[in-house]
This record gives sequence, C-alpha cells and structure tokens, in this order.
Amino acid sequence: MDKKIFVFLGLLGISIFLLIVDISFSNSALAPPYKILLLLLVVFFDVLAFSSRFYTYIMMPLITQRKRHVVLNNEDAYWLSGSSDAILHKENDEFTATVYVKIPLYRSGTEMTREEKLEFTKQVSRLVGTSKEPARFTSLLYVMNKDLYIQNLRDTISSAEHRESELIAGNAPQNELERVRGQLNMWHNMLDNVGAATSLELMIYASVSAKGVKEYEAISAAQQRARELISGTASIFGVAPSIVTGDAILKFVEPEFLIPYSTISEQIARNVREQVI
Repeated sequence: MDKKIFVFLGLLGISIFLLIVDISFSNSALAPPYKILLLLLVVFFDVLAFSSRFYTYIMMPLITQRKRHVVLNNEDAYWLSGSSDAILHKENDEFTATVYVKIPLYRSGTEMTREEKLEFTKQVSRLVGTSKEPARFTSLLYVMNKDLYIQNLRDTISSAEHRESELIAGNAPQNELERVRGQLNMWHNMLDNVGAATSLELMIYASVSAKGVKEYEAISAAQQRARELISGTASIFGVAPSIVTGDAILKFVEPEFLIPYSTISEQIARNVREQVI
C-alpha cells in the first residue's frame, strides 16, 4: 500500500475512533468537558489526515524517528571493493560497481587554433563512441591538498637549520656554510610562495558502471568496460589513462577529499587576517 494512503487511513481511523468514544460519553455526567476535548482531537486528526495527502514526506520521519535521530537507511550507501579499484552499491538483490578512469588530458581551448579546436571536437566525438555502454565523462577542478608538501618543506627547512648550526659550531669553511644558507633561503622562499595563494588541480576522468547478481560479477563487468574505454582513449588522444584505485576514488564520491579540512582552514584564517589588517 502507498505510504500516503496508509497514513491517511490510519489518521482517519483514529479520528473515527475518537468520534465513537465521544458519542459514548453522551449519557455520562462528565460529558461536556470530555466531549469538547474529544471533538477537538477529532478535528485535529482530521486535519492531519487530509494534510498527509500533501505532506507525507515531512510527517513520516517525525512518526518513525527514534530519540531525535531519523534513520533513513541502515545499509552503507557505498563501499570500496576488495581490489580497491571500484565503488560498490547494493540495491535490493543487485550489485552495482563503478570504476573511475583518469585521463591525463590538459589541452586548453585558449591555446588552440580554430583548426585544432575542430580536430579536438572530432576526437571527443570519437571518444564518446568508443564504448557501447553508457559512460560519464567529467572534468573536475578542485583545491589541491598541499598539506603534505608544506610539511615536507618544513621538515627540510628544520634539517637545513640544524645543519647550519652544526657548521657554525664546528667552525666549518665559509663556502660550505654559505652553500647551506643558500639552500635554506631557497626552501624558505618556496614555503612562502606555496602558502601565498590557492593552488587548483584539474582532473579529467570517465566513470563506467555495471550490474551483477554477485559482487564479483559487477566488478568484473565494470573493469572490462573500463579497459575498453582506456584502449579507445589511448588510441584517440595518444595518452595513457589509468584506473583510479585506493583512497583516490573518494575524490569522486566524498566532497571532503576535494577540499581538505586543514587546507580550507588555512585559507579562512588567511582571509580573516587580511580583513583585519
């Protein structure tokens, strides 16, 4: 039965039940106050019943909630395959596997002549026709995670400063000391330039999906479609596409991997400092 009809009939049934109880109080000495209260409840549930025809999507979570937590689905929305090269989703008794293919293509239309743009359009048309099965082609521009690179720079600077202190304490030759100081100055300049502005990374990728009764069937079919797509893309553009594996897949399904928390925090802090200054 449709949820709307089920809720409507349930609320209407409660209203009818209260109306019958209200009628049974007719011969009671406490009839007046109870009859008024029951009549108000009857009207209330009637309003709810007819409102449910249009607002079931709001009322159902309120009815089924447990301790202020609305449980939409107890199952995982998706999970990473054992081979770490596919995202899996299960609906009813059928598995869906999705494989992502990274395409190293960085040509810009602003740098192409009119003839090159026309040829590139033809190549894209050929790419779309390489796979008989549906495929999704996407370009993604996101904030680069520079946290690890910045940490490596800081570690290198710390090591260079320690080396400088050792040379000074050991009365090392001036030319060797100047060489270490030159390296130290270079690392400091790199660190200042890296943190000065936001770096963006462009990723062009394709995704293919396949269904199967068993998990391995869906993965195998998706991988086969991905290999066909890689072969066609390599022959058309002369590049070497690759299947995305491991945690890198999460860039396509979790926004937190597109804008790392620490990176965005540094940007917000820097913007606040600039506004204060």
